[in-house]
Amino acid sequence: MKESRDILGRLVVPVLALATAFLLGGVVIVLTDFDHLKTIGTDPVGAVGGAIDTVIRGYGAMASGAIGDPGRILTALQSGDDRDIARAIRPITEGLLSATPLIFLGLGVSVAFRAGLFNLGSDGQFLIGGLGAVIGANALAGVAPPFVILPAALAMGTLFGAAYGFVPGLLKARTGAHEVITTLMLNTIAAQVVIYVTHSVDFSRNLRSIASVPLLFDLPTIRLDWGFVAALVIAGVVSFLVFRTGLGFELRATGFSRTVARTAGMRPERTTILAMSLSGGLAGMGGAFLALGPAGGLSGSGAGLVPLALALIAGLRPSGIVLAAVLYGALSNGAKTTVIATGVPLDILVLVIALAMMFVAAPGIVRSIWRLPVADAAGGDDRRS
Repeated sequence: MKESRDILGRLVVPVLALATAFLLGGVVIVLTDFDHLKTIGTDPVGAVGGAIDTVIRGYGAMASGAIGDPGRILTALQSGDDRDIARAIRPITEGLLSATPLIFLGLGVSVAFRAGLFNLGSDGQFLIGGLGAVIGANALAGVAPPFVILPAALAMGTLFGAAYGFVPGLLKARTGAHEVITTLMLNTIAAQVVIYVTHSVDFSRNLRSIASVPLLFDLPTIRLDWGFVAALVIAGVVSFLVFRTGLGFELRATGFSRTVARTAGMRPERTTILAMSLSGGLAGMGGAFLALGPAGGLSGSGAGLVPLALALIAGLRPSGIVLAAVLYGALSNGAKTTVIATGVPLDILVLVIALAMMFVAAPGIVRSIWRLPVADAAGGDDRRS
């Protein structure tokens, strides 16, 4: 009973954070609804009421686009019709599909951050990982059986990403080159390399016929694949690595103080290289799953600094990164539905999502706004998963 109360207590602040963001977002939507507000001089009640109605319909559409309609899902499941089930659960699966690369990228960023490093090159490592997976699949086509090609291609993508993360790690350890600068520059190089390779090498063969990540549900229009399950498993592996192994302790010690780590007999330079390589490998694995998944093709994550923000929001905890990525993916997918249903500009909805993530990351502000008691200063950064 006490555990249940504790869990509910921990949910209060995140729920209020979302409520605060949506309230402020609603105000922004009302103030920018010029179609209704242009009549405020002649019909103030109708103008404001119409703008508020847009907010209500917009948030309803966002919820429907993020998690679907529970009643429709239940009806579809009872009917047993594949197409009805697919249409009902598609919003959920699309949100999870959007969250999958964010989980890989967020985990990668968190590993580097644990060692005191800012890896802003996850997009480039993601791209190179996807390129490695495609090259591996094409190289093994006709040489190895299909059940061997897929894991080998995924492994190659992971290695490509790790190698691309190794470069800024080595530069940091050997020359002191700042990883923020080198990783940002390597992002640009990665994009150009992918463009060059795809225009110079014949990848015209159907990649899905060579190696394809299996779908999680064999339903029409559903694109969610086993990459999402792999992301959850990797989150558990990263949690174990960071909190229960000697390497994880070395990563955290180096991030806390390189001087202290060196005094304790550790080698911060080696740890720097390992951290950046692991970070790049995780990003590369995400790129490999995307390249070989139902979405297919070589493309960047397009996430920008979102993975870094999600990792910091989650306090660098793998389980928190998973939850933050799923929330962000659901809201992003719901925003697209809102644009179609109400015509609210996507930029405004991106602002609402940003407010939601900001308030989730700032529980102190939420507690102050809602006059909640201050939480005990227990736990700290090293709380497990």
